[in-house]
Amino acid sequence: MQTSAKQSISKDDPEIIKAALIPLRDIVLFPHMVTPLFIGREKSVQAIEDAMASKQQIFLAAQKDAKIDDPKEHDIYKIGTLGTILQLLRLPDGTVKALIEGDQRAVIRRFIPNASYFMVEVEPLHHSINKHTETEALTRLVLSAFDEYVKLNKKIAPEVAISISSITDPARLSDTIAAHIPLKVADKQAILEQVQPEKRLERLYSLMRTEIQIMLTEQRIKDRVRKQMEKNQKDYYLNEQIRAIQKEIGQKDDTQGDIRELEQKIRRKKLPKEASARVRHELKKLKMMPPMSAEATVVRNYIDWIISLPWFEKTTDKHDIEAAENILNEDHFGLEKPKERILEHLAVQSLAKKIKGPILCLAGPPGVGKTSLAKSVARAMGRNFVRLSLGGIRDEAEIRGHRRTYIGALPGKIIQSLKKAGSSNPVFCLDEVDKMSTDFRGDPAAALLEVLDPEQNVSFNDHYLDLDYDLSSVLFITTANTLHTIPIPLQDRMEIIELPGYTEEEKLEIAKGFLIPRQLEAHGLNPEQLQITDKVILEIIHSYTREAGVRGLERALASICRKVAKEIVKNTGEETKQIKVAYSSITRYLGVARYRHGQSEETDQTGVAAGLAWTETGGALLQIEAVIMPGKGNLTITGKLGDVMQESVQAAMSYVRSRAHQFRLPWDFYQKVDIHVHVPEGAIPKDGPSAGITIATAIVSALLKIPVRHSVAMTGEITLRGRVLPIGGLKEKLLAAKRSGIETVLIPSENEKDMKEIPAKVTKGLKIEMVENMDEVLSKAMAVNDADKLFSVHDVLEAPDWFVIQGIKPEEMHTH
Repeated sequence: MQTSAKQSISKDDPEIIKAALIPLRDIVLFPHMVTPLFIGREKSVQAIEDAMASKQQIFLAAQKDAKIDDPKEHDIYKIGTLGTILQLLRLPDGTVKALIEGDQRAVIRRFIPNASYFMVEVEPLHHSINKHTETEALTRLVLSAFDEYVKLNKKIAPEVAISISSITDPARLSDTIAAHIPLKVADKQAILEQVQPEKRLERLYSLMRTEIQIMLTEQRIKDRVRKQMEKNQKDYYLNEQIRAIQKEIGQKDDTQGDIRELEQKIRRKKLPKEASARVRHELKKLKMMPPMSAEATVVRNYIDWIISLPWFEKTTDKHDIEAAENILNEDHFGLEKPKERILEHLAVQSLAKKIKGPILCLAGPPGVGKTSLAKSVARAMGRNFVRLSLGGIRDEAEIRGHRRTYIGALPGKIIQSLKKAGSSNPVFCLDEVDKMSTDFRGDPAAALLEVLDPEQNVSFNDHYLDLDYDLSSVLFITTANTLHTIPIPLQDRMEIIELPGYTEEEKLEIAKGFLIPRQLEAHGLNPEQLQITDKVILEIIHSYTREAGVRGLERALASICRKVAKEIVKNTGEETKQIKVAYSSITRYLGVARYRHGQSEETDQTGVAAGLAWTETGGALLQIEAVIMPGKGNLTITGKLGDVMQESVQAAMSYVRSRAHQFRLPWDFYQKVDIHVHVPEGAIPKDGPSAGITIATAIVSALLKIPVRHSVAMTGEITLRGRVLPIGGLKEKLLAAKRSGIETVLIPSENEKDMKEIPAKVTKGLKIEMVENMDEVLSKAMAVNDADKLFSVHDVLEAPDWFVIQGIKPEEMHTH
């Protein structure tokens, strides 16, 4: 734009004018226009006062960025307007009000140095008007567009439109219209920089057409909204007329019939005082609404939810303890502790009549019967049963519900499940309470605090209902695989009952008494057609499943039943004989063995110690290996161990170094050897605070070249002083030891109290020994006749002798 302006300047005798410059913010001054300006910047005030005093013209140009308070030369457009100051008035607040008339366009040729304000040399921009048909056509188009714009935009006075329509000069016309239309500063500046009137009119016409289209679109939107509102009012009026006519001629009004039906339901339904008042208020609102409106549907659904909930409906509890015990024993084998707790609850309820519902949490590995136990509890108590899975829930509204202001709002899963149960005192199973997540939509675990708190759930408030609902009669039973993922405040509100898993003998009884009969019935077989011996079942448990529960066992039995069913169908017509699954034919039905449980070594090994670990599928035996190699004192740890077990290795190594003198080791033994600690099955992550003493035993065995007894397994964490700390998951670890053929198990002395809760059938055949420190561990685990020789402070080997024993070359030794 500036290039075209420069080209229009006469190069023969340019007219240069020296003038003070005032930068303008958010305004562009056009020639032929009188504009009032409020000037507040000190430089601008001084510039306009000096120009007024000297009766000189002043140059006004717009800033590129109106936010800049102290603009520089590059912040000001080059093309502006030379103007004459008509009037100057200083206001009380220090600002100056000036009335300025624009004279002509001009371009800045250079800035004159001046400390007080901007002084510039400007050159006026002249134009020539070509009187031809195109100019006349443009003038008419612009006037027509401006007339249409004025009709749409009521802010421009009609007198202005009349005065503009009388302008015949195209240059003055374009400048006057541009000054009166509320365009962006950049668009106005572009028009100012366009010297030729024809080009200016074209640009102005394009901008006005765009503004007119925008205003027409706004008008259409307003009209559409107004018509919609008028239509709703018209529909309401017509519907009211139709009702009046139907009432006169005696026709039935379906809408009124629905409302009358709702009224009858509300009268018959026993509701709390608050709920009754709310539902009657909502019904009154519903009567006043058009039946087909969206809000009427929302109110109707809300009323339906309130009257469909079981506020006072309850089932009668059975208080026959013996019958309840028989039902629990019919459905589940073992699980004495959970069964005893349920029977205690029934006994207390039969005496106290009204007790707050306890919150039980059944915690244990998958497949041990947590959910099915909750079903059995409901059957034993004679209550309705409802189940809700919480796995993967991230939204707090899933528990508390959505507020009615949301589209498609519904109550939370708690209220929905109670409606499904049909009574206010069901057995409510909250499955997978440990698998809830948290994100920007809230913390559902925190929302459960009110549900599972016996002191608070008497007035549980759902966001959708916005009414207090009494959950104190509900028997909540939650299930979880692990407890560490459940927030501590939530654990505090629950009574945790652990279901650690089944022994092989228990799994055998479960398979014979529950799983095989169920699978025979599911596959259309009868006991005469299929026989599975105890030996086969034990082999399936041992080699084809790796779990604490019995789901994998049931799948394996189902696979056998399918293959037997296939054989029977293929041999239709022949005499059906009983099919017996022999031990030798297991692979024909189930394929090769899938799992190899950790087995104890057949002989005593140096640098290999057996540890016991807890997993989500039960216990496991870990063989921890340590080897000594010539090196530079490096300690290598492999086997995909977690942070806790890596720290256990470091602690075990520090313990061994601190006891080097008692172990007859040179004080600097670690400087010439590398020690590698490895736990096999490296691809499987392993972690937990119970492998410290096993790692220390393996390292000591490798250093002293003394084997570890293969029949001994151990569990416990080690401190730097050699003290053995207590562990968890004792039952699972003892089960793993029993499965693996271990004879002796070393456990921390502080775990002796836990032995009272371990069933006798778990410890049968195991020798359990308590240990307090590593000296006791080593004396019981190392294959030496005289354990005292392990800790002899006499006959300490000299460094060369010990390094030779470890296989280090003489030239690599460090002599003391």
